[in-house]
Amino acid sequence: MTAPDRDAFLAELARQGPVCRGTYVDGTPVWLVTGYPESVAVLTDPRFSSDVTRQSRIDLAALAGLPDDVAPYLLHTLGVYDPPDHTRLRRLVSREFTARRVERMRPRIQEIVDALLSGLPEEFDLIERFAHPLPVQVICELLGVPPADRGTWRSWAADLGAPDLEKVAAGARALVGYMSELIDAKRAAPGDDLLSGLVRVQEADGDRLSDEELISMSISILIAGHETTVGLISQSVWLLLTRRIDPGDISSAVEEFLRFTGSAEIAVMRYSLEPVEIGGVTIPQGEAVQVVYAAANRDPRRFDQPGRLDLRRPDNAHLAFGHGIHYCLGAALARCETQIALATLLDRFPGLTLSVPASEIGWQPGMKRALTSLPVRTAP
Repeated sequence: MTAPDRDAFLAELARQGPVCRGTYVDGTPVWLVTGYPESVAVLTDPRFSSDVTRQSRIDLAALAGLPDDVAPYLLHTLGVYDPPDHTRLRRLVSREFTARRVERMRPRIQEIVDALLSGLPEEFDLIERFAHPLPVQVICELLGVPPADRGTWRSWAADLGAPDLEKVAAGARALVGYMSELIDAKRAAPGDDLLSGLVRVQEADGDRLSDEELISMSISILIAGHETTVGLISQSVWLLLTRRIDPGDISSAVEEFLRFTGSAEIAVMRYSLEPVEIGGVTIPQGEAVQVVYAAANRDPRRFDQPGRLDLRRPDNAHLAFGHGIHYCLGAALARCETQIALATLLDRFPGLTLSVPASEIGWQPGMKRALTSLPVRTAP
């Protein structure tokens, strides 16, 4: 789906009302929630469950091509638990994955960005040489993945999104096996990294993350912290170059990029635990409910001229990182990386331009908004 197609699709959803009927990718009926206040209501109402074990009509493991022996490690992330299980897991993970840890990484992120931008040719693919390797290196350093293993990790993570289901299965098994070994290594020789912290974190009552939970949380942090940040950085640069606009204050600009083109376009699926009236519609018990962040972030009831990219937009309470108890744990890291990446890139190459016409830049097919490449040159 190209960028204009996406905008037209979101506009059509909005015309159908803040809550409407749709279908999931496997044809399963689903309620689509596209209005901003209605989305906030679903994301905060305990009558909507995130627990995938409550419903079996949508086989997420089969859709993703994941074998049964490793599917739980990749699907059972924080986003698919309800309280009290979610409360327990988030409390344990939050003790180590903190904004303070991210801030301590800021100088190192700057070093990584500087190194990636040094020695580049006059023309290069910004995704291949910058937007992709940056979050991979940052997330691997955050977790404590040894430098020698990072290339292999990147390959396995890429396999998870491959169209070949055998490749998906092989990548998933390899990644789970590696994480199990790495956790054992951190337990024997802990460091100052996040994974070592998660291994040793323990509540006063003795509660701690199991090995299965450690594997699941680590893979979740890897995938979520990698893919979404690649998309955010590359699409932000694409918008800056195609619209020829001055970003001004980088922090404010990043918030508008998150609202306008945030790569997390939909929430984790919810299920109604009882009949719920929302947006003038009664959703029966046991129905699948999909919040569409990308549509809610363009709701004119919440945002003035939502289709306009306004890098100085005030009161920008977007839903790019979710809302409520499932608000993204990695939000601070994504903001930090993107702010440093954009500020340094534009400072280093003030004359940065596209090296091909904008119409020739491709987008990956499907609803997921992602560029296939971003060819640029360092001077006009």
